[in-house]
Amino acid sequence: MRSAGNDVPRGLGPYDETVRLRRSGVRANAAVNDFAARVDGHSTEVAQRAAQLIAVAVRLLRIPTAIVGVLSIPFIVATIVVGLAAGGITGILILLVGLAMAVVNAMFWVRRRHLLAAVDDPAQLATELAIMLTMTGKVEETRGALTQIAGGGGWRLLGRLRGVWQGTQMTGRWIDEIGDLPRARYFGPPKIGTTITIGIVTLWLVPGAILVALFSLIGLVAGSL
Repeated sequence: MRSAGNDVPRGLGPYDETVRLRRSGVRANAAVNDFAARVDGHSTEVAQRAAQLIAVAVRLLRIPTAIVGVLSIPFIVATIVVGLAAGGITGILILLVGLAMAVVNAMFWVRRRHLLAAVDDPAQLATELAIMLTMTGKVEETRGALTQIAGGGGWRLLGRLRGVWQGTQMTGRWIDEIGDLPRARYFGPPKIGTTITIGIVTLWLVPGAILVALFSLIGLVAGSL
């Protein structure tokens, strides 16, 4: 007679996967708590200064980024409308281009919202930055680099931040652990690089959306679509 335990199929089912992910999250939290206990006074001071600079830079970008994000919206909408009106293979291609531009623009707005939320409490951001310094395993080197981010604001400061973390090992463990830092994770790898990339693409999206919408409209009016 088989025991009840033998009736359980082998393999990783949905429940087992959920348990594994929860245990992984618990381990990551424990690791972050361990790093927090290792933070020294010098790292705390450096992180506090950096958090203030980051908060000022991100807040200064609030209006410029909103303008950049809004500028391309009418032309993205126009491209999608032209694609729907044109029909056929060409219309589908135009529609796909319009939808791709809309996705990029949406990613920009989502990341902008996350960055603004991350700096709404500079004290908490400083605490998380200090922990992240310890997580790198190169505290002295990274701490020294972090003190050099002052000078220039906005995207230039974000670019300097990306340089601070160069050489950090992007292991799965790092990504799990930094995920437990809801504010600082947006100013460390891999998200800092993604943020800069999204920003650059969105800047180019403005003239790109204008040109795509213009040529699509001209083609529709001329009856060449």
